[in-house]
Formats: sequence, C-alpha cells, structure tokens
Amino acid sequence: MSEIDYEKLAEIELQKDEAEDAQSDQEKTFIPPPPEDPELNINHPYYDVARHGIIQLAGDDNSGRKVITFSCCRMPPSHQLNHTRLLEYLRYTLDQYVENDYTVVYFHYGLKSRNKPSLKWLQTAYKEFDRKYKKNLKALYVVHPTNFIKILWNIFKPLISHKFGKKVTYLNYLSELREHLKYDQLNIPQEVIRHDENLRGKQKGKLPPLVKIPPPRPPLPNQQFGVSLQYIKDKNKGELIPPVLKQTVCYLKIKGLRVEGLFRRSASVQTIKDVQKLYNQGKPVNFYDYDDIHIPPVILKTFLRELPEPLVTFECYDHILGITSVESSLRVSRCKQIIQGLPDHNYAVLKYLMCFLHMVSQESIYNRMTGSNLACVFGLNLIWPSKGTASLSALVPLNLFTELLIDFYSNVFSARTVPGEILP
Repeated sequence: MSEIDYEKLAEIELQKDEAEDAQSDQEKTFIPPPPEDPELNINHPYYDVARHGIIQLAGDDNSGRKVITFSCCRMPPSHQLNHTRLLEYLRYTLDQYVENDYTVVYFHYGLKSRNKPSLKWLQTAYKEFDRKYKKNLKALYVVHPTNFIKILWNIFKPLISHKFGKKVTYLNYLSELREHLKYDQLNIPQEVIRHDENLRGKQKGKLPPLVKIPPPRPPLPNQQFGVSLQYIKDKNKGELIPPVLKQTVCYLKIKGLRVEGLFRRSASVQTIKDVQKLYNQGKPVNFYDYDDIHIPPVILKTFLRELPEPLVTFECYDHILGITSVESSLRVSRCKQIIQGLPDHNYAVLKYLMCFLHMVSQESIYNRMTGSNLACVFGLNLIWPSKGTASLSALVPLNLFTELLIDFYSNVFSARTVPGEILP
C-alpha cells in the first residue's frame, strides 16, 4: 500500500475517533481549560506555545529519570498554533534533559483533524531529533492509542530503527502507568482522565478492578528512604549526615569523580530497590560488590527525592523562583540569604552535599559534569513546591540557584557553621 493510501487511512481513522468522542461528549459536562502556569513569564522565548501547557515536566519515573508529558488535548486548532514553533519548543525543553536519561509520556486523546500537525511535520520532527535525543530517551509511553497510531507507525516504519521501536510501550488505561511512573506526580489533563473513565465504563466486567493503594506502614527502625532527616538522625545516634548519603559520597569520591556522565545515567530498577531495602533494614551495603558505578549516584538522588520535604525546604521555594530577577552580581549573596533560613540540620546536609558536588564539578574536564550540568540533575531533587510538581518555567530559577550553590560553594556556605557538621 502506498504512503498516500496510508495518509488517507490515517485521516479516516482520526475521523472515526472524533465521531466516537463526540458521542461520548454528549453525556459530558464542560471542563474549562487549565489555568495558565502562574510561573510562566510573558518574556519566555516560547510563551506563545508554552502557555497552552501541551508539554509539561512531570516528576520522575521509577528509575529516577525525568518525565516529560505531551498532551494532545491541549493543542489548539492548527490556525492558532505555529507547529514549527511547537517543534522548536519541544527541542528547547528536551535540551535541558537530553544529556540525561529521560522518559516521555504521550497522551493521544484529543488529537483531532482540526489540531493535528501534518504528516510532513511529523516526518520532519523525527528526522530533526538526532541521535543525542533518541539515545537517552529510555521509554516512550503512548497512552490511549487508537488505530490512527497504528497507521502512523506503518508510515514511519522505514524511518524508525528497531532499537527505538523497542522503547515504545502502548498503554490502554491510565492505571497501567502506575507500574512505570510515580503516577501522582503526573499532571494529567482532566479531559484525559474523563476519557479513561469512559473507556473503563465500556469495559465493565472485562477489566480487573482498580487496585486500592494500601495505607502507609510505620517506618522501619533503620529506615532511610521516605522518612525525615530528623527520624534518621534520631536512629543514628544524633549524626547529622544520613548514612546513605555519607556512604554514597565516600564511595564516589574514590571511584567516581572522573567518570564521564556521573549522575546522568540510570541503573537497574530492581538493583536500586534491593539496595534501598538493605538500607531500610539496617543491613550493610558495599557498593564494591556491584559492577555498576551508576548505582550509588542513583541511590543518592533517590534518597533526596524521597524525603517527605525537600532538603531546601518548602519555605524557600518562592524566594528561589525570584532569583532570576536579582541583578547578576548580587545573586550569590541572595543565595546565601535564602539558605540562612534553613534549619540547622538541613543546612548541614546541604553543605555536605554541595561540597561534594563542587568537587565533582572541579573534575569536569574528565566527567563533563560542570556546575550547570549538575544543577540540571539535582535542581528538582533538592527543591520542589509543596503542592504538585514544578512547572517547566520554574526550572530556570531552580537550576540557576542550584548551580550558584555548587559553583560558589565556598562563598555561599562560609557564614555559618552547625555544631556536629562534617564535610566529605
């Protein structure tokens, strides 16, 4: 069958999808469009595209990789959206993560004849995203696929490598995302949630019931993941630096400072779970027993990410967002002011970690991890809002703040000493 025939078939399938959606829509109430991101500045280089919320940052997957979502239902009619700008904005977004492993979730629901990009645009998009974008994309989840997607796949088959094809997973229901991602961090459009409910309603009796999440268990006596710094301190004879942080840093100081791409790569999900379990049970962990230098960095990031409150506390979040409006020459002083507001324990742990990351950045000629690159990795593991997840527009100030802490470590942390603090 020729490509032209496929194109016609794709259009027919899309029209069928629209007809089915229209039938369901008769029973639906109107859902207003999502409010515009309050952190999005009108001076953003892609404000015209970003304001629609089509592309979002959505926390991490189960391997600690950043998750980016693409929601078709938020795409306005084609005459209201410059698709070339959309492609540029997608590249602009991925450029912040392309050096690290990352995951993409594509919500297909809402793609219609009136808002879909042309096939030529899709072909251009695939060709323009060169190897650096495809190599570190570790998973692409296509949610609510239809026959339209299958036909598209046939059109693009000659372009798509077998290796890339293996990264694609089709998910028929939102509940399936829970196996792969931190579901609660996803900013799923209400339209997609409602569509999922409709699909499940049609399949009643054919689907297993939704699994109820059990209530949280009390922490184990030696638990280190998912508990507060104070809890860990109380269980470790008052030591300020959590054992998992101290042990990962000590190991990486010896073995990892010159490893290219340190902190950028992911590791085996099962191995990470096994190591976490050992720590939580108070059993010894010897990183020399594992034949993977990237396990300790992932463990360190996981520890930070699973703290009930970020290391740089919620109270600091809004102050940090304002860092970009501070004159360049005064930003280091502003960072110093912000962290002075941290509790002693948080300050001591942050100082310990930043001292180590500064060491890593000093070896960037070998490991390629400058302060800026480390900030892209650690920013969202140190700082997040009290509700929801940080938006894409918040990344610039969050990462800039983290970069300044790393690059100007000696200056920023010179004014305060906490009793009992140690350094790597």
